[in-house]
Order: sequence, then C-alpha cells, then structure tokens
Amino acid sequence: MRVAELSRWSAWLGFALVGVVVVVPAAATPPVGAAIHVTVLPTKNAELANTTDWLMRMHEASRKRSYVGTFVVSSGAAMSSARIWHVCQGDEQVERVETLTGLPRTVYRHNDQVNTFMPDIKVMLSERRESLGMFPDLLKSARSDIAVFYTAKAIGLGRVAGVQTDVVELVPKDNLRFAYRIWAEAKSGLVLKLETLAEDGRVLEQAAFSELKLNTPLTMDKLLQMMEKTDGYRVEKLQLKKTTADIEGWFLKTPVAGFKSVSCYRRPVSGLSVEGHAEPMQWTFSDGLASVSLFVEPYDRLRHQQVSSLSIGATQAITRRLDAYWVTVMGEVPRVTLQLFASGLERQH
Repeated sequence: MRVAELSRWSAWLGFALVGVVVVVPAAATPPVGAAIHVTVLPTKNAELANTTDWLMRMHEASRKRSYVGTFVVSSGAAMSSARIWHVCQGDEQVERVETLTGLPRTVYRHNDQVNTFMPDIKVMLSERRESLGMFPDLLKSARSDIAVFYTAKAIGLGRVAGVQTDVVELVPKDNLRFAYRIWAEAKSGLVLKLETLAEDGRVLEQAAFSELKLNTPLTMDKLLQMMEKTDGYRVEKLQLKKTTADIEGWFLKTPVAGFKSVSCYRRPVSGLSVEGHAEPMQWTFSDGLASVSLFVEPYDRLRHQQVSSLSIGATQAITRRLDAYWVTVMGEVPRVTLQLFASGLERQH
C-alpha cells in the first residue's frame, strides 16, 4: 500500500527510507472484515462519463476535509492500523499519523515538511517531501490522461465506518497496472476504503477507515506545536537532493506505456543507515494512480548477493545487477511492468 510502500522494503534494500508510516504484521489486529463492516448495495454497472473529473473530486476531498479516524491496512498476511488527524485551512494542510501496531512511530506533515518521531530510539527525522502518497489521497498527480489507461465504473452504494459511500471500480485497459475498487464518501468524494485487485479479481491489498469523524473541530496550531516539540529527541535533518536521470547518466531505452517521470532524487544516508554507502538514486514514475521507483546504487558484493524478487500484497519488487550498479525496481504494479522498467534501464556511455 502507498502508505507504507517504502518503509516495508527499507531493510531489504539496504538503506534507510524515511518519512513514511511503518507497517508490520500485527497478529493481534482484528480481521479487517470485522473492523470495517462494509455493505455494497448493487446497482447496474455504468461507465462514468468523465473518469478524470471523478478522480479529481476525490483528490480535492482528501485535501479539503478535516477528519480524525483509524485506518486499517491489510496486505497479504500482514495487517496494521494507525490513527490519523487531518486539518485543512485554505491551502494549508497539517496531519498527524500515529502507528497502533508494530514499532511506535508518529509522523507529522505540514504541507511538504515531514517530521517522523521514533520514540523507541529518541530520534526525529526531518525532511521535505513533495508527497507522502498517503491513503486516502489516491491520485499521485493531477493528470488528464488517466482515463486513457483506466475506465471508471459505478458498481453500487455502500457504507464504511457508518458513512454513506459510492462504490466505483477503476479497471485498467492493459496488463501493466492493477484495478482498484473504491468506496468514496457520497457527499464529498473522500476515499474511505480502497482495494487493489489482481487481474483475476483477487484482493491483493486493502486500506479502510474503521472509525471516522468528519469536520472535527481540530486546530492547526495545536498540531503544529506538537510537530515542533522535540525535547529529548536527537534531530536528524535529511535533504533529498533533486537531480535528473540524465545528469546521473541513466535513461530508459523504451518508455513504459502511461508512466511518466515525476521525480528524481539522491537519497541522503542517515545515521540509521549502514555507514559508507553511496547515496542511492531514486527515479520515480507514475501513471497518475500507480507508481514505480527505480533505486540505483553502486554494486556491493557483500550486500548484493543475488538477484531476487519479492511480493507483499500489491507491492512488487525485483533486483538486478547492471555492470557496476545494483538496481531495485519497486511499485504497486504487476510484475511484468517492473520487468519492463528493469530491462529498459540503461547507462549512458
């Protein structure tokens, strides 16, 4: 799931990826079905006239509604939950996300500033990020060509956490991306539940609010004060170094249909990483919904022992050695899509 995509894989990748909510298996968490209680009232399938407008409505709702809630993520055999406080005032957004399972973590975000508190080791990581990609913010970018690759179909009505919703499926038009089933608040379009579906209809991953209070009287000032309260914590400031694949000497010999480059950074090595490692490059692509990241770092025979592939829910990852470099390709897309990126990446000579 986007809420935890990078943190899940950080140990395997061999360098620290921070500023995201940690999701770990939590056997004590109640089954998602027991916590969420969703009823779908079937209606006649109807293709929505304007897929892009419908998606933008959901995108805006995630940025303009204030709410407090608990959401549950189920990915493969792993389940986790977190508490979120979200406040909007004009163009300003502040949120607090506190993990309820696994390692204790509290993430604060004020627009693009992200502070991650790790109370078990008394460290606060501070960085600027363009987007957390966090549920319920579904869209990665405000692109008008999403409808070229997905069809939106209304499939019914439902309720999530006691809130009336419309239920819609986004069906891909090729085999390079997954389908999504979305429960969105009927009044505003705020996403309350999201399922990622395999080609055969299996649910690979789902995230949903189990409890939600909308339009709560939260104050932005209070969350900002909590965000800056670092007494007793060692503060590590990390700065993503913006770059381009061209500057770094990389290119894709064959574009992957629908996926456009959205960012390229050198990731800083924090004190939580293995010392002496070069800063990896992260080159990210998106089709507006799904995203794929290519991580490139110098090959290290002690850490990079074999080519491999892993899968957790909708998130897939594959690795390969490319001359003197180690490449990890990761995203919430089918394996065939990752293979296209991995085989298409080349070094400029």
